[in-house]
Amino acid sequence: MRYPVSRESRRRFWLLIREGLSAEDAAAGSGVSVTSARRWFAECGGMAPMSLLPPPEQGARLSRAEREEIAVGVAAELSIRAIARGIGRAPSTVLRELARNGDGARYRRLHRPGGERRGGVGQTRYRAGLAQSRAEARARRPKPAKLAVNQLLREQVQTRLNDKHSPEQIAARLKIEFANQSELWVSHETIYQALYVQGRGALRRELASCLRTGRARRKPRRRATARRTRIPDMVMISDRPAEVEDRAVPGHWESQCFCQAAGASAGCSGSW
Repeated sequence: MRYPVSRESRRRFWLLIREGLSAEDAAAGSGVSVTSARRWFAECGGMAPMSLLPPPEQGARLSRAEREEIAVGVAAELSIRAIARGIGRAPSTVLRELARNGDGARYRRLHRPGGERRGGVGQTRYRAGLAQSRAEARARRPKPAKLAVNQLLREQVQTRLNDKHSPEQIAARLKIEFANQSELWVSHETIYQALYVQGRGALRRELASCLRTGRARRKPRRRATARRTRIPDMVMISDRPAEVEDRAVPGHWESQCFCQAAGASAGCSGSW
């Protein structure tokens, strides 16, 4: 009889994968079977589901109270920096909030030091309640994949993948070629997710073969302590015997040479 795996065990498994463990080691560390771990890894393309990742740090997003303070500052015609100081945020955060839910560019122009404050300055509209509702709607998950809802963007990405362009190159070229059409911009991570994660309905899974790695799933990052040596059975210099220090036996002497440009001379290092 198969017992359901708890959400916490699945979450622990994916956290260990993010740390660089293999699926087998992460299964042992989270107390799940290797069979289940391999199935999850294959279904998700080696990428942790967003619903199982830890929530963002508290305070990363503006709260309703902070938006109400911004609304008060806008009504009082304070500068962007003054509003930011009042809520303990960066000025760029306040400006971005006004750009999303009000006339941020106009407000900055009119309320910067030396800015002209003429005609209807107080008419800049920012409603805290509406801004909060929009923010909650944007944060709602799951969200449809950008490549799934934008056919032109999807076709552009698929064509470039067939031409053996990497996701990083595709993301950079789209920003250059469609500089004034942000709806045709996409990050390289979004492209990887569309290829690796099943059920996103964005890119055809067989396009993963167009990646330079040719992998159909993401490879776990290896821990720095798990770095493999390229020389099998290598003996570290710290492990050499003590009699090497007196150099009494041929073979205990080292030589070091150098190489010059254009093959003028070549050297080597070794023992004799």
